[in-house]
Amino acid sequence: MAKLDISPIKFESDRLLLLDQTRLPGEEVFIEIETQEDIYDAIKKLKVRGAPAIGVAAALGLWKSVDWTINDRKKLALDFHEKADYIASSRPTAVNLEWAINRMCRVFDDTAFGVGNDKLRDVLRTEAVSIMEEDIKASKKMGEYGLSLLKEGMGILTHCNAGTIATTKYGTCLAPVHLAKEKGMKIKVFADETRPLLQGARLTAWELDKAGIDVTLICDNMAATVMSQGKIDAVVVGCDRMAANGDGANKIGTMGVAILAKEYGIPFYMFVPTSTIDLNTKTGADIPIEERDGEEIYKMWYAKDMAPKGIKTFNPAFDVTPAKYITAVVTERGIAYPPYEESLKKLVEQE
Repeated sequence: MAKLDISPIKFESDRLLLLDQTRLPGEEVFIEIETQEDIYDAIKKLKVRGAPAIGVAAALGLWKSVDWTINDRKKLALDFHEKADYIASSRPTAVNLEWAINRMCRVFDDTAFGVGNDKLRDVLRTEAVSIMEEDIKASKKMGEYGLSLLKEGMGILTHCNAGTIATTKYGTCLAPVHLAKEKGMKIKVFADETRPLLQGARLTAWELDKAGIDVTLICDNMAATVMSQGKIDAVVVGCDRMAANGDGANKIGTMGVAILAKEYGIPFYMFVPTSTIDLNTKTGADIPIEERDGEEIYKMWYAKDMAPKGIKTFNPAFDVTPAKYITAVVTERGIAYPPYEESLKKLVEQE
């Protein structure tokens, strides 16, 4: 079987290239990241998206943007931390962004005043690359654990895009689907279009079709119908931040899918790297929810505005699925089951 050959992040010869996901599916264009404005813009405007991919891109983007010619160590530290704070402010909900930036900052602070600039630059480069390599390994492990929950011939529903273009490779909730393809297993995927940014239509449908996987695109409001018709055996979704109690923030609309799955007795699996589990956030009520420009609802994808001029809008980018609707949480360290306060903590603290 052909191996998966889709990656949204390329780091070769110290050049950082990101697949511009706003131009999919029509164009496959990679943009080069060199400055703090480049990486901030790429994250803010969803050119790179998906919690793990955002973390990897942010770490590499921070490394690229620092002025390593500054010889005064205090001035270099100021430059580094100012750029780190700026990049970290691009999106509030996905915890991997803050996690990756904080990790880079810790390494900088631990190393900066003991070595020269060239060595410091190499140490930070190694750390950023490690974050990327760890993401690939974690995604594949999640795929292997997730595949243990799926069977030949299953129909699964997914919302938004938590595939290989939301990570460095393989994805989170779509990792088992890609691994199933490599093993010759047949699994049918129903992809919600995922309004208002259409990540399911533009990204998941594109990714799975490109990988040769059986995928059917549906509107968000068709999920209940395909469930009631017996076409869905499991729901798989990603997560941008999971609280200590198992409440999980994911793309807006995920909570509704979880409620429907509960009604129809369909298992609902949330795929969450341990770096996305925030034990310092007690419940989903404590997760900050990004609100975006309302024009995304009625203007972004249309030749003409599809709502009256001046109409009020409400456009939260995420909702929080209560833990009671989540059958299991799949991580790279294993599968967590309720009570999540205990099982998630055990996985996160696992050596």
